[in-house]
Amino acid sequence: MNEVFTELAGKFPALHFLKIEAEEFPDISEVFEIAAVPTFIVLKGGKVVDQIEGAKAAELANAVSKHAKGVLNKFTSPAAAPGAVEGTKPVKDLNSRLKALINSAPVMIFIKGTPQQPRCGFSRQLVDMLGDEKVKYSSFNILADEDVRQGLKAYSDWPTYPQVYVNGELMGGLDIIKEMIASGEFKEVLPKEKDLSTRLQELIEKQPVMVFIKGTPEEPRCGFSRQMVGLLNDRHVKYGHFDILSDDEVRQGLKTHVDWPTFPMLFYKGELLGGLDIIKEMIESGEFDQVLTA
Repeated sequence: MNEVFTELAGKFPALHFLKIEAEEFPDISEVFEIAAVPTFIVLKGGKVVDQIEGAKAAELANAVSKHAKGVLNKFTSPAAAPGAVEGTKPVKDLNSRLKALINSAPVMIFIKGTPQQPRCGFSRQLVDMLGDEKVKYSSFNILADEDVRQGLKAYSDWPTYPQVYVNGELMGGLDIIKEMIASGEFKEVLPKEKDLSTRLQELIEKQPVMVFIKGTPEEPRCGFSRQMVGLLNDRHVKYGHFDILSDDEVRQGLKTHVDWPTFPMLFYKGELLGGLDIIKEMIESGEFDQVLTA
């Protein structure tokens, strides 16, 4: 989501983008009733006009595009309009953005309007069909972004909307999805949902040494995570990592899954070693090296 946030900030320079660590500013978090991380809040005139909870790239892009219109119209003069054409993003940049949008969810649909308010009959039919099939998906409103609307046609070599993607691959438009649902093929290509426990265990076992921290090893987002990363790096330990701030379901679920209330957490071959204090003690006693070399 950091890349999406940075890209949107570059695309809409007339808007102010601000990123803070929720746990370091509890007063602000309380005022805006932050219940999940990440949460994106759109303010206009000091008032909240939109709020997106979770790592939902398409919804965030939709919200920013929608609320940016009035601001851009206000600060862009007619004389500046030709400059906008000259400043159009290169095709390479647009293609990178389209690829990121297409892959922002296992099932991604590009429609006119939103699932709550479709703006054409074909989009409405698609939303209804996916609802009937109980398919979980994310959506992008092509009416909110002309670059995406026109660019995606060339990128996917598909001239009409809606468009449906599964795991980054174009399935087709409304008629093809109808046929796939009728034949049962659509259900077969949908990604199989894993229960949270299975997903957590797979993450824990992703690497022999696995650390769950706030942020990344390059940019830890809290002092405890920074210390944990420092300890591992000092001992030249090869490890995988997961940023718990990127997925609140993992963040909350892992505490219950291993019966450990705080982060960071360090695992070795699927077993919890402990948090920062325990790892410090294991290093001081020599037990840490013994475990990793056993």
